[in-house]
Amino acid sequence: MSSSTAVKLASKKNARRELESVVVRFAGDSGDGMQLTGGQFTLATALAGHDLATYADFPAEIRAPKGTSFGVSAFQINFGSHIASTSGDEVDVLVAMNPAALMVELKNLRSGGVVIVDTGSFSERNLLKAGYENDPLADDTLDQYQPIKFDISKLTLQAVKKSGLSKKEAVRCKNMWTLGLVYWMFGRDRQPTIDWLRQKFAAQPQLEEANVAALNAGHALGETAEMSEGFTAYTVQPADVQPGLYRTVTGSEALAWGLMTGAELAGLSFELGSYPITPASTILHILADLKEYGIVTYQAEDEIAAVCFAIGASYAGSMGVTVSSGPGMALKSEAIGLAISAELPLVIVNVQRAGPSTGMPTKTEQSDLYQAVFGRNADSPLAVISARSASDCFEVAIEAIRIATRFMTPVILLADGYIANAAEPWRIPDVDKMPRFPVEFRTDAENFTSFMRDEATLARPWVKPGTPGLEHRIGGLEKDDSGNISYNPANHQRMTEVRAAKIAGIADDVPPQTMAKGKDSGRLAVVGWGSTYGPINHAVSHLRADGLDVSHIHLRYIWPLPRNLGDLLAGFERVLVPEMNNGQLLTLLRSQYLVAAEGLNKVSGQPFKITEIEAAIRERLEIRK
Repeated sequence: MSSSTAVKLASKKNARRELESVVVRFAGDSGDGMQLTGGQFTLATALAGHDLATYADFPAEIRAPKGTSFGVSAFQINFGSHIASTSGDEVDVLVAMNPAALMVELKNLRSGGVVIVDTGSFSERNLLKAGYENDPLADDTLDQYQPIKFDISKLTLQAVKKSGLSKKEAVRCKNMWTLGLVYWMFGRDRQPTIDWLRQKFAAQPQLEEANVAALNAGHALGETAEMSEGFTAYTVQPADVQPGLYRTVTGSEALAWGLMTGAELAGLSFELGSYPITPASTILHILADLKEYGIVTYQAEDEIAAVCFAIGASYAGSMGVTVSSGPGMALKSEAIGLAISAELPLVIVNVQRAGPSTGMPTKTEQSDLYQAVFGRNADSPLAVISARSASDCFEVAIEAIRIATRFMTPVILLADGYIANAAEPWRIPDVDKMPRFPVEFRTDAENFTSFMRDEATLARPWVKPGTPGLEHRIGGLEKDDSGNISYNPANHQRMTEVRAAKIAGIADDVPPQTMAKGKDSGRLAVVGWGSTYGPINHAVSHLRADGLDVSHIHLRYIWPLPRNLGDLLAGFERVLVPEMNNGQLLTLLRSQYLVAAEGLNKVSGQPFKITEIEAAIRERLEIRK
């Protein structure tokens, strides 16, 4: 073994130190397979019985120059014996596959944390491309950390030499070598990953054997090598979770399966019209692979065609769904207005990203709330709901379909890039035990008019085209109760008001707002929506344990807002609203309840850290650490 590995052979296995939780971050070039590596580590961690939460941080450039800081791809996982509802704040173990990854990610590593580096990638050329003037492995850059230095590239080539791969192909196995080392660090079982590799590369036996060999070699070196002074491997106890059948699930997967399940619970066929756009495209990809369940997917030539396809599906008696992100939502707005005017059920999933315009398409944000609630011409309200986590996406997607079909309205479901790409354990529900809400199509022609109203919901009847005696017209022009086009001013006033009343009435059909944490009155309420749930809830839990009078309210129903929300807010002296935007829910709460709420805003493309919210709460309560 060469001295460049910076290790000494040990005569016995390193002792293991027990931890309650750990945050690990893999970082490298977008071609280094960091997302795949993180995904396999997530699977192994879930099988070990830990609770976990992940964050996939993609570069915005599709093909950034290799070795540059703006081409760094990262995957973070927080796991342990406690409930992990965020991907973690400070990183405990950083894997940096090249100088650029070290340059970008070292700031996230806690003092004393472990950093694993591939010394083979720290060439003079790569150091310059990353922006280093001096070699950080040779100066004091890593003095406050525990560096583990290996020439991973060289060790990988040695491990896969017998496979017969070219050098270029062989060195691509270094992510598996690194994964093997990290598996050893945390006592992970390699077999599920070996099984996955054998299945993935079944038609390419050279790649199969090379990747398995690299994985085993990294693990073997961990078993036989003594790391830097003071380093020990770790063990983490499993989490105490509710018994049941679990799997890891991303937000995109949960949204896709929730939409499919919601249509089934409504007794409807399911049709998706979508145009590919990051980060919403994954939902289209997932549903396109589920044709055996009767799902129809249509990849349209543009966003307008995609939403119009979904509207046409709903008109024909199916559950029409479309998915997009901010720029695509802007293009869909006129057609969404058509669905509001025609009063057809439609679900629009908006996986938000940083904007405006193209913005930062792979970075997360929550800045489409104004667009969802107000972003159409004229007075055209619709229902808006939001998901708070990857697993919550399943239930929220079902709820979106329930509301859309019960009230004959479009529903916008807000997720974001963080939720869509994040993974967490999900207890698989028994669909047969879930409450059904079957749709009843109008078949009785007696006294029928196309815009007659249900007394409870103000919804118009849903009629399948071709139903005998129920021929009718709907469309984008204003009409009267019979469906005839009408330019009568009094009729337009009445129809505008009744459509608004229908949406407002949804507040009577959804559960009252409850507390996510804490009492329903006190000194400070922290109000959030969407993916801010995890960091807010952790921050409030920590500070309540310290004796601070703070509570957490988290909204699923954005429009209309819950009936009792105003009374809840009135019970607090101060209200803090953390958002990954410049204060959009804040504006909504101020306008609806005249409450003197304060904002905590972050638009960096990164999710909130728990410590950021804790500091803001302490500042409002004028309590310092």
